Amino acid sequence: MGQKTHPTGFRVGIIQQWASTWYAKVKEYGVFVAEDAKIRKFVKKKLYAAGVSKILIARKAQSVTVTVVTAKPGIVVGRGGQGIDELRQAVSKHISKPVIINVVEVARIDADAQLVAENIAQQLEKRIAFRRAMKQAMQRSMRSGIQGIKVMVSGRLGGAEIARSEWAKEGRIPLQTLRADVDYGFTEADTIMGKIGVKVWIFKGNLMPGEKADMNIKSKNEKSGNAPERGQRRSRRSNKAVETVEE
Repeated sequence: MGQKTHPTGFRVGIIQQWASTWYAKVKEYGVFVAEDAKIRKFVKKKLYAAGVSKILIARKAQSVTVTVVTAKPGIVVGRGGQGIDELRQAVSKHISKPVIINVVEVARIDADAQLVAENIAQQLEKRIAFRRAMKQAMQRSMRSGIQGIKVMVSGRLGGAEIARSEWAKEGRIPLQTLRADVDYGFTEADTIMGKIGVKVWIFKGNLMPGEKADMNIKSKNEKSGNAPERGQRRSRRSNKAVETVEE
């Protein structure tokens, strides 16, 4: 059996950023780690339909800031921001601490390994053939501009009595190259015959020294829930008009 290394953990601190950013004393460290896991499990379960890619956690003093990176920010925010208020209250009650919720939209859904893995898992739960689901997901991802993708499914594939693993690959996936921006995602499909694990590796390209991996999220001006007001929109249009006249 080969010795496997988590692609994200292998690159944390080099090109990848930490999912949790905070400092704690020795006595508080274990409590904060357990609390982060509790938050991620709760938010992921509550917002599974929204296609949550990452949950980033930051701490300042007694407050906790949770950034939800999602493919469908409209579901999280809700009508008039009602959904995000309910989520903040639920998470705050769950950990007994004040919580700030930020919602950020995924820039390219087909270039996010976690979302691709969950999409394949949903197809497997609908009894679609695993090879077809893998092939379609890989084709969509390659069209989005990535350099390589690898998909592996494990379990009782096709209802077989003996569990096995099958994988497919397109492009290149340099797992041992530290400057290679490799995104990794894992999920499980709950089928009638049992659980089927889905793993996805996506290679987005090599990074130059000093560069950090692309978080695949839209800028703060583009994220849902913080749309500019009418006056701001008009001012932007007028600024563009001035620029064209000057040219």
